[in-house]
Amino acid sequence: MASGREGPRRREVLDVLRAAGGPLGVAETAERIGVHPNTVRFHLDALVAEGLVERRSESSSGPGRPRQGPGRPRTVYVPTPGMDRGGARGYRLLARMLLSRLAAQGPEARASAMETGREWGGVLVDPPQSRRRPTAEEAAASLVALLDDLGFDPTPEGGGADRPPERIRLRHCPFLELAEEYGGLVCPLHLGLMQGALARLRAPLTATGLEPFATPDSCLARLAHADGEGDGPGGVPAHGPGGVPAHGPDSVPVNGPADPHGMRPADPHATGPADHANGSAGPGRKAVHR
Repeated sequence: MASGREGPRRREVLDVLRAAGGPLGVAETAERIGVHPNTVRFHLDALVAEGLVERRSESSSGPGRPRQGPGRPRTVYVPTPGMDRGGARGYRLLARMLLSRLAAQGPEARASAMETGREWGGVLVDPPQSRRRPTAEEAAASLVALLDDLGFDPTPEGGGADRPPERIRLRHCPFLELAEEYGGLVCPLHLGLMQGALARLRAPLTATGLEPFATPDSCLARLAHADGEGDGPGGVPAHGPGGVPAHGPDSVPVNGPADPHGMRPADPHATGPADHANGSAGPGRKAVHR
């Protein structure tokens, strides 16, 4: 894979190989660039290590060129087949394009974002290794670890030695610019992700609300017991039987400032999370938990 650390000289070596139309040795490559062969050899070794160039041996150097020595194969280099993986990426533009398409769905867009978050939350967290249901404290710790892995810089708040946190403060948003532009979709997706992760853990705990930009430098996720014990705002149990998020008018909505697109907070439990407990392949890789 291409490395963003490759310098102009290394890129020049790679360009020469790609333009050659056939294998080149160190001396030939150096001659075309106008540098010392040792300089080229250094960059070729690095390109081979990065997977951008393949090193091969030839018994002869090709038409019209003598062997390097009796019986000694010549080492040549060719670009690795495939599209150039160097250069810039436009993932933020791609995300904006997809979010704008989703936003065009109108009121249904928020529910779709929530459902997407739940599905990914169920994939990004590792399921329990035993049949024992985790305690609320253990589930909260797993959720904090996941959020930390994803770059949210989470800090648990409230609770105590024998009680789970009541809130998780998020001091960094890995999708900040997108959240500022499409908060009505990105923030529900974040809440759904937390709910899906906790449901996958079979946790006696759920995320009942997310307050975007609760302070100028943080967002605030609220937690509550899923069985009704020590419920969060409004005393609303957020899970039904089996740890599945409950539906209906009593569900806690996303809290926070006005949506930049004028969308009113909707019921975050309008749809249920997809069940990944059967071990089917999900939409992405699992996060690594500490």
